[in-house]
This record gives sequence, C-alpha cells and structure tokens, in this order.
Amino acid sequence: MRDSFAIDLLGWYDRHARALPWRIGPADRAAGMRPDPYRVWLSEVMLQQTTVAAVRAYFARFTSLWPDVQALAAAPDAAVMAEWAGLGYYARARNLLACARAVAAQGGFPDAETGLRRLPGIGPYTAAAVAAIAFDRPAVVVDGNVERVISRVFAVHEPLPRSRPQIAALAATVTPQDRPGDYAQAMMDLGATLCTPRNPACGICPVIAHCEGRRAGIAADLPRKQAKPAKPTRRGVVFVARRTDGAMLLERRPDRGLLGGTLGWPGGDWSETPAPAHPPLAAQWTPLNTEVRHTFTHFHLILSVQIAHAAPDAEPDSGTFVPDFAPRSLPTVMRKVWDAAAPHFT
Repeated sequence: MRDSFAIDLLGWYDRHARALPWRIGPADRAAGMRPDPYRVWLSEVMLQQTTVAAVRAYFARFTSLWPDVQALAAAPDAAVMAEWAGLGYYARARNLLACARAVAAQGGFPDAETGLRRLPGIGPYTAAAVAAIAFDRPAVVVDGNVERVISRVFAVHEPLPRSRPQIAALAATVTPQDRPGDYAQAMMDLGATLCTPRNPACGICPVIAHCEGRRAGIAADLPRKQAKPAKPTRRGVVFVARRTDGAMLLERRPDRGLLGGTLGWPGGDWSETPAPAHPPLAAQWTPLNTEVRHTFTHFHLILSVQIAHAAPDAEPDSGTFVPDFAPRSLPTVMRKVWDAAAPHFT
C-alpha cells in the first residue's frame, strides 16, 4: 500500500498544494529551490495548537523583524514575548528563543531528527517535520491532521489519545522514502482541506481507494476520542491603574507557569476559591460591573476588574508604570481586561 498511497496523495498535492508563506511548493522544489529551515521551524512552532489563519500575520511580523535564526537569537526576550502575545501557549515563545540561541551558537540547524531532538523545545513531531520538510529526510510526521487521516484510512477504532502509538506505527507503513517533505505537507493539506473533522469530502479525496473507514461507512466518526472531564471555573481579580500622564501599571509574570514571561495587569491568584486580593498601590479603586471571561486549555476563568486613576508620583507595591502602553503586547486574556477597562479612562 505504501507506494500506491503516496503516489495518489502526491499527485493530488502537486495540483492542489496550499500556498503558504513558509512553504516551498512542489513546483519550486522540483525546480531546485530548497526550504529555509528557519522558516520551516518557526512556522511549525507557531502552528502548534493554532490555526494557519491565525499564524499568517504573526509569521509575517516575526520574519520581518527577525529574518533569520541569528537575528531571532539576538532579540530581547521582552520584544519576542510582546510579538508572540495573542498566540497563546507562552512556553512556546520561551522555548523558541532558547532554541534559536542554541542553533545560532552551533552555526545552523541539524539536518536529521536525532540532532533536532537535542535542541531545546523541539519534540518528536517538530523534529520529524523539520527533518522532512526542510531537509527532505524520510521521517514519520504525525500532527492532528495526520492522526485523523490515518485513523480513517486504517479504520482505527481505539480512541485518542490511547491510539497514538498505533497511529504512528500505521503512518510509518505509508510514509515514502521519496519526496518525504512534500509527502508530509500533503498529509497535512489533506487533513486540513478534505479529510476535515466534520463532513469530510470523501467524494473528491485522492486516497479514497485506500480508506477502510470510508468502506465501513464510519469515516466521519473517526478518530474516536475519550470523553474529556468538565473544565473547572476559576476566579480572580485584576487591577488596572493609569497615571495622569497616561502611563499604565503593568507587571511581568514569572517565566514559569501560565502566561509565563508576559506583561499583564497586577492581581490576585486564580482559583476556584480565591483569597482576597490586595491592590498594588494606594488609590481609590472602583469595581467594574462587567466580568471578563476567558477559557484556557484546562479551565475557565472569570475575572473581576477594578480600576483607578493614580497620582503622578504614585509608587506601586508591585508592577511598574509603563508610559508607552501597547495593548497588542498583552496576551489575549489581558487584552480582554483592557477592553473592559479602557472606556472608563477616556
């Protein structure tokens, strides 16, 4: 099945490959162009847990500011975290910098999975993807799209995540030695455009002849997934203060933990039964009537917001007044807080 599956898929990819800013298309690759490992790696890190549509603008900004790995390695941490704001999963941004600095120090990216795995923040998937796409190394690349395709092609009944070892083993049986970079991207494109989570377009699928799930009439029901436990709801309070000169009171969160290394509003702990939070400076604090709601991977969050106008000489107990405040540099939940508070400072 390996050869015929790959031939059918690659034939489709040659005609229908998505044009993506980090990608060398099949025609360009056939003409001798080679992908830039930096752009491949950067896109793969950005795309983890995020959509192509969301990543495009971030990728364009990053590559404009830092066009190669040496430039990114030399960038200040705060600047990179500010540009990452809104992409979520902020440990990725910290790992991105650590990896860039390691790559710059050793003079470039390793061209095989084993070397890539030794870099900070690069796991099995990213190592396989960069090895295949950037260096055309045969590698078994399995992301969420590929999991779905393989689950349907081989009619895998075992639910995720227990089925992941089986899916990886099955994916290896159809991964070709020839054109591994194009093949990896073809699998991703197939899952993203035709073999979608709902209403897969089986009638125009290039590998329909190989699909056991389709033959059994269960393709749309695969992959099966274990039921997720209900997310708990945590609560907290944040304090938004502006000085009369327009400077806003912000604090940088610790490098480790949720939203690590990002700027945000001072506040208390987030928990299901939070302790009373103390304002970060002496001022007349006014609670807002609206709450800010946000959902993280493992919990829902409800924040109450208090605002204050601070004196020019105000000295906070925590945080720092920032004169050139840019809401875009905040993570999404903190931007939601600003959206709630901003009308009260006009």
